Amino acid sequence: MLLAITAYILIPIYTLLFVGGSDWISSNISVIGNIPGRQIAFLGLGILIGLYYRIVLGRLLGHLPRHKKESRILRLSLLFLLLSIITPYLPAQVPLPSLLHVLFASVSSALLIACLFCLIWRLSALSGDARWLLRPYRFLFPAVLCICALLLFLAGIVSSAMEVFFIIATTVMVQRLYRRFTEAFSCSRYNRSIR
Repeated sequence: MLLAITAYILIPIYTLLFVGGSDWISSNISVIGNIPGRQIAFLGLGILIGLYYRIVLGRLLGHLPRHKKESRILRLSLLFLLLSIITPYLPAQVPLPSLLHVLFASVSSALLIACLFCLIWRLSALSGDARWLLRPYRFLFPAVLCICALLLFLAGIVSSAMEVFFIIATTVMVQRLYRRFTEAFSCSRYNRSIR
């Protein structure tokens, strides 16, 4: 219940409030998060999202027979997320740390995307029932990434609009995946089908 509240209410509202009042096309979460007085809120948003992904994706990965590679990818993604949050993004004052911030954030996102792709693909491969159950997610996640690419193309930068969409879409998608898969996994018919 707490995970559902976090995914459907806390993360979307926190994210929308955090970027509220800014230009969603010409700015981004890193710029907003480095405005004096907003750093603590930026840290809070990163920790909330990071903990959510760690708990839910960690539980989903636990359904896989061997998941060391995917678990490492998730942990690295979260490490780079943390590094991007604590590394300032102030290009005019500190160009090198700002470049590192961009690098850390990019690597974190790429690793999270890789983890989600591996998770969906590997869970789908568990059985015919799992493949059928996860079919919508095999189409939905690439669609989310295509919309992000379109937002990137339209804005010409990684914008708040793209980041907000990615955060909300992936947390809601992961929560729905977690709920559907764990409900099906607890069903004895499904358990027999993956043995």
